[in-house]
Amino acid sequence: MNSNKSSRRLFLKQAVALSAVVTLPAILTKKASGITLPVSKLASAGDRVNVACCGIGNRGADDVNELYNTGLVNFVAFCDVDMGAPHTLGILKKFPDVPRFQDFRKMFDKVGNQIDAVSVAVPDFSHFPITMLAMSLGKHVYVEKPLARTFNEIELMMRAEKKYKVAAQMGNQGHSEANYFQFKAWKEAGIIKDVTAITAHMNSSRRWHGWDTKISKFPAGQPVPDTLDWDIWLSAAQYHDYNKDYVNGQWRCWYDFGMGALGDWGAHLIDTAHEFLNLGLPFEVDPLKLEGHNPFFYPQSSTLLFKFPKRNGMPPVDITWYDGVNNIPQVPQGYGVSELDPNIPPTSTGKIQPAKLNPGKIIYSKTLTFKGGSHGSTLSIIPPESAKEMESKLPEVPKSPSNHYKNFLLACKGEEKCRSSFEVSGPLSQVFTLGVMAQRLNTKIMFDRKTKKITNNKLANELLVGPPPRKGWEEFYKL
Repeated sequence: MNSNKSSRRLFLKQAVALSAVVTLPAILTKKASGITLPVSKLASAGDRVNVACCGIGNRGADDVNELYNTGLVNFVAFCDVDMGAPHTLGILKKFPDVPRFQDFRKMFDKVGNQIDAVSVAVPDFSHFPITMLAMSLGKHVYVEKPLARTFNEIELMMRAEKKYKVAAQMGNQGHSEANYFQFKAWKEAGIIKDVTAITAHMNSSRRWHGWDTKISKFPAGQPVPDTLDWDIWLSAAQYHDYNKDYVNGQWRCWYDFGMGALGDWGAHLIDTAHEFLNLGLPFEVDPLKLEGHNPFFYPQSSTLLFKFPKRNGMPPVDITWYDGVNNIPQVPQGYGVSELDPNIPPTSTGKIQPAKLNPGKIIYSKTLTFKGGSHGSTLSIIPPESAKEMESKLPEVPKSPSNHYKNFLLACKGEEKCRSSFEVSGPLSQVFTLGVMAQRLNTKIMFDRKTKKITNNKLANELLVGPPPRKGWEEFYKL
């Protein structure tokens, strides 16, 4: 074992010794639970990837099931800060023999030599330490979107992907579906060209809608549930007393913990345009509308303008983001009906309700206008007359050879390349951090793409890094 691995191993042991660690006892057997798993779906043991899952409730439960459905995984560990919560019980009952941990550091220390890859489906702010430790130990990582909460954390994650030469996939699952292959084919064929503007909209109700926007402090502390390890939940974040409005998806509401509607849905709406139009980072972000702005949680409605420069012969592009129930963008003539694509997953608060305009985007080029939905939903050319005229010129679009989870697992095996690698998804996630900064400070952001600095606001520039990690969590920023 080389010196770097030895020092990381020592760090793990020291961190575990200092942390409040709880490992739940008594792993149930299949016989005791009465559950028979369909093992016939699995590939042979030698063809499977040994996966540890961090976060097994809510969205994490979806990831566990999706990974299992590929037939390419062998689960070697489950980790969650609240193993006794109702939202984790489904996975524990389905896979009763998988070892369980509440502290990811102890998990790596105890069974790290059995792990090939790690899924990370925890709150946005706590993606970073788990992901960095996993990569530093040579583990492949599947990380839910957005990659992290701060610009600098994402920068470090992108560097680590290259340094440790691991497969690293962000979990915007539509990036392996029909829209990805259609956008790529249409761009290469010259159907999508000279794009000048994009409108992206997500107008469903969010968790914080209706909250008192005049609050002057964080909510009061409450008793911590017996099954929850609050210290590990906080990870590197600054200390907050426990409150039910921080956990189980509520973290998305707060600037300190989540990335709001933009971080939640932006990766499902502008991901293909961002990649295939080579947008990179914006030079300016303008908050055009922030209804109900306050310094603690996200506005009731936001309209944000992202400005991207000329790139490799392509014209400048403006992306305008709309969220908020009544913050509906104008649509072009011939837009037609706003159908609700059945392939778009529900929001974290339930089903997407038929709205004035369902989640999607409008892409404007110099000659054509495209209408699209979210996730893997394909584009159509509008108005219908233009679509008819272009019909004979459209290239054949290949079918996806693997969904997002299978693509990741095959990348772990060296058989495919991650479609949403950190190299691709990192700059996209950094776009969201700049948008969130404009929301939080209610100010225009001027960004130097070469130096990666904000030039017009000292506080905003400091927020690229954010406050220092809590004591005991500094080491993850040095891996």
